[in-house]
Amino acid sequence: MKKIEAIIRPEKLEAVKDALEAIGIPGMTVTDIKGRGRQKGIALQWRAGEYRVNFLPKSKIEIVLADEKCQTAIDCICRAAKTGKEGDGMIFVLPVENAWRVRTSDSGEACINACINGSK
Repeated sequence: MKKIEAIIRPEKLEAVKDALEAIGIPGMTVTDIKGRGRQKGIALQWRAGEYRVNFLPKSKIEIVLADEKCQTAIDCICRAAKTGKEGDGMIFVLPVENAWRVRTSDSGEACINACINGSK
């Protein structure tokens, strides 16, 4: 199993959610975060002068999937989140040793597949 952590522009969140649902991945965790990368924030103009915003608002999407579905999800996120401008985001893939569903105590890929396929 793999955990995908995608940091994207907040205005692209709905597009990414819809794209993932379209390929059969409805479950995800979303967190509103702030961050900065190579662009080191942005300069904004306000009344009398310019000021710098060092940390920009971003959305973090977390998904745990079976290994074979990982690349499809990454490709989907890239297509839906891309604007072609600096600050589009990053995707990180981490190994997941195991997972448990609290209500049923199911574990492993069966737990993850049940969440994706909508089984109870």
